[in-house]
Amino acid sequence: MTPRSRLRPGDLVGLGFHGLRAHPLRAVLSALGIAIGIAAMVAVIGISTSSEALVRERLAALGTNLLTASAGTDLFGKETSLPADAVERVRRIDGVTDASWLAGLSDVHVYRNALVDPDATSGLTVAAADLDLLRAVSGELADGVWLNDATARLPGVVLGTKAADRLGIVDVGGTVWLGDQSFAVLGILAPSALVPELDTTALIGEPVARDLFAFDGSPGSIYERSRDDAVERVRELLPRTINPEAPNEVKVSRPSDALAAQNTVDQAFTGLLVGVGSIALLVGGIGVANTMVISVLERRREIGLRRAIGATRSHIRSQFLVEAILLAACGGVAGTVLGWGITAAVASANGWLVSVPPLVLAAGVTVTVVVGAVAGMLPAIRAARTSPTVALSA
Repeated sequence: MTPRSRLRPGDLVGLGFHGLRAHPLRAVLSALGIAIGIAAMVAVIGISTSSEALVRERLAALGTNLLTASAGTDLFGKETSLPADAVERVRRIDGVTDASWLAGLSDVHVYRNALVDPDATSGLTVAAADLDLLRAVSGELADGVWLNDATARLPGVVLGTKAADRLGIVDVGGTVWLGDQSFAVLGILAPSALVPELDTTALIGEPVARDLFAFDGSPGSIYERSRDDAVERVRELLPRTINPEAPNEVKVSRPSDALAAQNTVDQAFTGLLVGVGSIALLVGGIGVANTMVISVLERRREIGLRRAIGATRSHIRSQFLVEAILLAACGGVAGTVLGWGITAAVASANGWLVSVPPLVLAAGVTVTVVVGAVAGMLPAIRAARTSPTVALSA
């Protein structure tokens, strides 16, 4: 009995690589389509996860236990105000560790000097600030000092980072024109992630705001820190504590929720870009299928000769299927490396940590193998069905 013909795995892989080496330019162009699709998906997911890692790092550093209370509107839609002693009551709530306030001063503006057009406010605001504000909002100074008991009574100002930039202030010690009076620049804040409105604000002390601008002591916003296990309970108590007569007129928000919402939007956008990358991958798969169909047509004599000397249909089918998988896998590996490189470059440019889940890299190569198998299936079956006599006579 004639022994059944066998094709060892090593020989099968060798035949697959031989088919690719026979037409290197065509193989490179087909693999390039796969590589672009995988690189796009890996890069998009990698950039998204690196950005998300930065958000998590910021939240871990700044904390998620900051609540902001501000005045809302009454039943008739009229703007309300917070009681002057609201912060003192908030500090008495069990679980509260810090509480501070900020109050915007209407019709008071800050300019570089007295010669600037009064209408050119540059979108900046002036606010009276509590001395404990920085501690409550985890704020930091980029230069200079924060307000204290002495400077809060004098015409001194601390500028947010954007306020200093728009006013052309690069260091402390100079002066700005604030409310028709010269104020000395005491400090410049670093960018604030949780309270971004501070970036465009000029902050002065409560005593000088009372003396010069008739500040009535009513806070515009109250910033409160509590123990992590007490955040939700304090959140429910804040409106009734701040304004017992009309708690519905108090709005309470959690700044960290804004960062989380931003991250959600980024993830939705990432999903869209992954869809675009999937389309590119599909196009690459079609390119592989097209390459394999052409390869079958050009190699009919080879197929006929192999069938004539004993190769079975299974051998021919396996050969072309492995060739398609190898072609796609080469593109997948190249695309995965390229995608990781793009992620690393973008992360480095933005000062992020490179965070690409290993599962994404493994999935990138796995997906290309599957695409290659699907794309090569039909051409492989077609090659296996080719009759030896017809192939040799072609």
